[in-house]
Amino acid sequence: MVKTAKFDRQEVIDKATNLYWQKGFHATSMRNLQDAIDMRPGSIYVAFGNKNGLFKETLRNYTDMSLSNLKQCRSEYESPIEALKMFVKKQVIGTQNDAPNGMCMLAKTIAELTSENQDLIDITKSFLGEIGAQFVKVIEDAQLLGEVESSKNAEDLATHVQIQIAGLRTYGKINNDKNKMDELINDIFTHYPFK
Repeated sequence: MVKTAKFDRQEVIDKATNLYWQKGFHATSMRNLQDAIDMRPGSIYVAFGNKNGLFKETLRNYTDMSLSNLKQCRSEYESPIEALKMFVKKQVIGTQNDAPNGMCMLAKTIAELTSENQDLIDITKSFLGEIGAQFVKVIEDAQLLGEVESSKNAEDLATHVQIQIAGLRTYGKINNDKNKMDELINDIFTHYPFK
């Protein structure tokens, strides 16, 4: 007889995502995970393989949340650039106080890990690439509508937006002035390289 899991997998992944996002990979102990997700080590190993396996699923979960947020912004705004701007505001301003950590979990992971965890670094890079690819699509839509000059390289602009998000989220850790952050985000889309 096959045993069935007595837990909600997505709920566990959501709780673990918040914990890893808050503390980082290395600072999160198995004890921390046990307490946060209410599972014993043996159950964690059976369900996810190990701490790394669970972490990989939380990185996927975080990426999916980001992509879902971008999709929601696209559905709420006719203008692709306004949608992208609103996404950036949610990521930067909305996470300052309303998330486990104001930093991007993916950027935080890249900054924290060393080559000892190259597999996790590679996965994180690929997830950042997925988000970047969606930015490219949004910018290309903006180019079709004449919001962004068609001569501009959409991939370069998408990279610029990712860099700005990382920088602004870091800046937000030392400056909690939401009006200033809003102004800085607006500037991304009204100055070089967008204009």
